[in-house]
Amino acid sequence: MRRRKSAAIRLTRAARRFLRDDRAAYTIFFALMSPVLIGGVGLGSEGGLWLYKHEQVQGAADSAAISAANAYASNLTANLTNQADAVTASYGYVTGVGNTVVTVNRPPLTGSHTTNPNAIQVSVTIQQQRLLSSIYSNRPVSITGTAVALAGSGGNGCVMALNQTVSGAISAQGSNSVTLSNCSIYDNSSDSSGLSAGGSAAISSLAAYVVGGVSGSSHFTTTQGMHTGSQAAADPYSNVPLPTYSGCDNHNLTIKNTQTISPGVYCGGLQLNAGAVVTMQPGIYIMDGGSLQIAGGATLTGTGVTIVFTSHTGSNYASATINGGATVNLTAPTSGTYAGIVFYGDRNMPTGTTFKFNGGSGQVVGGAVYVPSGALQYAGGAVASANCTQVIGDTVTFVGNSVLANNCSSFGTTSIGNANSTLIE
Repeated sequence: MRRRKSAAIRLTRAARRFLRDDRAAYTIFFALMSPVLIGGVGLGSEGGLWLYKHEQVQGAADSAAISAANAYASNLTANLTNQADAVTASYGYVTGVGNTVVTVNRPPLTGSHTTNPNAIQVSVTIQQQRLLSSIYSNRPVSITGTAVALAGSGGNGCVMALNQTVSGAISAQGSNSVTLSNCSIYDNSSDSSGLSAGGSAAISSLAAYVVGGVSGSSHFTTTQGMHTGSQAAADPYSNVPLPTYSGCDNHNLTIKNTQTISPGVYCGGLQLNAGAVVTMQPGIYIMDGGSLQIAGGATLTGTGVTIVFTSHTGSNYASATINGGATVNLTAPTSGTYAGIVFYGDRNMPTGTTFKFNGGSGQVVGGAVYVPSGALQYAGGAVASANCTQVIGDTVTFVGNSVLANNCSSFGTTSIGNANSTLIE
């Protein structure tokens, strides 16, 4: 009996010693915690991989958004999804392959540009398989890059006012109908009414980019929106120099019949009376003082022509008046210093010098009417003849029905507006 009792005591004491012995506790603890430790290491190492993959996916989304925006700026009916897919594929992300998804939205579905039709959103999503972190889940990690680009104007301007402060730098009044076919307005005036329309005037354009504000916005219809607070657009012909010249080849020339005239210096102006039919040979025509006056019923035609308005004295600068009912059909040189320019006003003439291009539907200009210091009054063009006309002045006022277009690829003109699209998100 005593022996059994002593054995029980010894067993009890041994059990107590075992329970108090913590010399191998770390082994048990490590065994219990090893899944957590391994998973943590996996998360740490894979976190860097996931970040790297996100940077790659984001780069693909950025490039795809810019490319899609540029495509849209150049062609409003472009397939933006195909454009984005082609770009992301160059990064190795092919839509539909390996659960890759590329989505394009115009306007964006999220962010601060959801109402802007010129903003294009591209999202690229891939599924990244797990490595060590698969101890927690065997589901792949979804990684997404999203970018929003604002489509540039594509350099598609056809009307531009360079004055930076006045009200109504570009304006239309009365019952005038102004159609700018697939081209835009650029108004550099910061005035709250920098772009203005009144009466029953109606102006339609691709878009309008105004540094300041708009008065009479209900008179404007745009496909790609009215953009106030825009950056001023650069003068596209600011680097074109005034041609050098001397002497006079003609003085105060008036034409009443049918004639062909040659390039040269026309001092005191050139006047075409009703019934005159004048053909200009290709080249540069210098109007030194006086005025180019074309009466209703007169006809002036020429190809490869630039007419320059200037003054060798620094006063009495030449200007132009084309009256309603005149027939004018002039196109610019397609190469050389004056490529794309039909009418060129000296920058040194007084600001606000009046130019009246009021020929109406019989007035066809293939190229630029460029009078950077001029107060340009314009009424011209017809649907049938709408090819390439740029109207650029210190100010531009539409005084009659006008149709302008920007189909200028073969006319040698310089683009108006900011052609490049930009990332905005």
